[in-house]
Amino acid sequence: MAVNQSVIGSKAMIASPHYLATAAGARILERGGNAFDAAVAVSACLAVVYPHMTGLGGDSFWLGYHRAEGKVRGYNASGRSGCKASIGAYAGLAAIPTRGAGSVVTVPGMVDGWDAVHRAYGRLPWGQVLAPAIEYAENGFPMSKDQYANTARHEAMLARTLDTADIYLPGGRAAKPGARFRQRALAGTLRRLAQYGRDDFYKGEIAKEITDCLGLRDGLLTADDFADHVGDWVEPVVGSYRGYELYQMPPNSQGFAGIMALHILEHFPLGGIGHGSHDYYQLCVEALKLSFRDRNRYLTDPAFSGVPLERLLDKSYAAKLAASIALDRALPAESEALGSDTAYAAAVDEEGNAVSFIQSLYFEFGSGVVAGRTGVLLQNRGSFFSLDPGHVNSLQPAKRTFHTLMPAMACRDGKPAVLYGTQGGEGQPQTQTAVFTRIVDYGMDPQQAINEPRWVWGRTWGEPTQELKVEGRVPAEVLASLARAGHRVRKVNDFDGIMGHAHAIVRDEQGFLQGGSDPRCDGAAIGW
Repeated sequence: MAVNQSVIGSKAMIASPHYLATAAGARILERGGNAFDAAVAVSACLAVVYPHMTGLGGDSFWLGYHRAEGKVRGYNASGRSGCKASIGAYAGLAAIPTRGAGSVVTVPGMVDGWDAVHRAYGRLPWGQVLAPAIEYAENGFPMSKDQYANTARHEAMLARTLDTADIYLPGGRAAKPGARFRQRALAGTLRRLAQYGRDDFYKGEIAKEITDCLGLRDGLLTADDFADHVGDWVEPVVGSYRGYELYQMPPNSQGFAGIMALHILEHFPLGGIGHGSHDYYQLCVEALKLSFRDRNRYLTDPAFSGVPLERLLDKSYAAKLAASIALDRALPAESEALGSDTAYAAAVDEEGNAVSFIQSLYFEFGSGVVAGRTGVLLQNRGSFFSLDPGHVNSLQPAKRTFHTLMPAMACRDGKPAVLYGTQGGEGQPQTQTAVFTRIVDYGMDPQQAINEPRWVWGRTWGEPTQELKVEGRVPAEVLASLARAGHRVRKVNDFDGIMGHAHAIVRDEQGFLQGGSDPRCDGAAIGW
């Protein structure tokens, strides 16, 4: 399999999991937009050209650096559960359904995120930023291999809802790769947003169509839930690693787990340990398992239950955890069965503004429910709430759930140096750790860091077992030694989509931008 080559530029760069979205972001920059305009345009385009991974019916998280402000700021564009959401609403069930209207528990936060980021920092008119997405939805685009594979795999689920099947299964089957794929209903919704703005999605005709559709299916979300929705500007969670300042989104995001893992790894001389060796994989996997233990114990909506970030991110606590790691023994640990569909992207402009952002529907195609004539595929993120009233992430009204989405940014001397992130549920902190340590400890450019063999431990794609899945390019002797240490090792394909779709932008010591896009997806990095 051919792998991507690193992209180098000196002025600006865009990286995303679909080449058309990347190209749209580049066009926005060329037309005078800044990184924030480009990021919203890329996000909107991904909602069209990568519909199995993201959409207007989902959530997003944003980390942005505005040069004039000189600081990193976050926006939490995730939705809360509806006023009728309660454990009692699912009486007789062991868990919230993962598909169908019963899985639609939280209000989509995506559109609010676009509006907030653009209002705060955008330069171009709102309609101009949304224009590329409207064009792709109305006129169509070539069906990608990734979209086709996911559509074919989920044909039976998509066929359950007529409005969904009409769009995603023309003629009753998934369209073949390369076929023109149109979403005219979604184009109409995007046009309304361009004309009337964010409030049409939460208080206007779009909101009415979505909630009327859910009402006919005994859904829990109401018009009042949409009207009450608002996202939040937040202070990022901060850590450090070998001279870099680390920034992640605060809870309800799992971002702090990524910082915890790096704090633990800072106690080991990774640069002196052979990359791709048993010790490299062992240290990374064990550090992440320890961070997951605390994440699973505490992560939820902080408005409902406090998350002790000060203690979890304390370097002395990291030292204690690091001391528990053995090179020849796998620690016992439990992972969560988390969803997988996500799209990460990043944008940097010539002024030095930078945006690292991520968005999702939770499972592939989310709930599987397209809301009436809107063309909007609704997420099933709220299905991760627990029906156990004693669980930290138990379902309650107006609550945000445990969220896997975690865009990352690392700074040097207060300025963005590395923007990175990935698709993949519980795989997100794992792949972030792989990419970042390869860049910082091993001096790899972002493309090489992404191309190198990866691993994913646990149940990130709903797997029933706690396997350590490792790409087939890892030497057999390393796989054997990991198995002897107690890992349940399974070799997968050489470049396996189960590892997620990672992307990164690095500003090197000379000021050049270097970009990488994952060969496991349909993406591209463009720089100039």
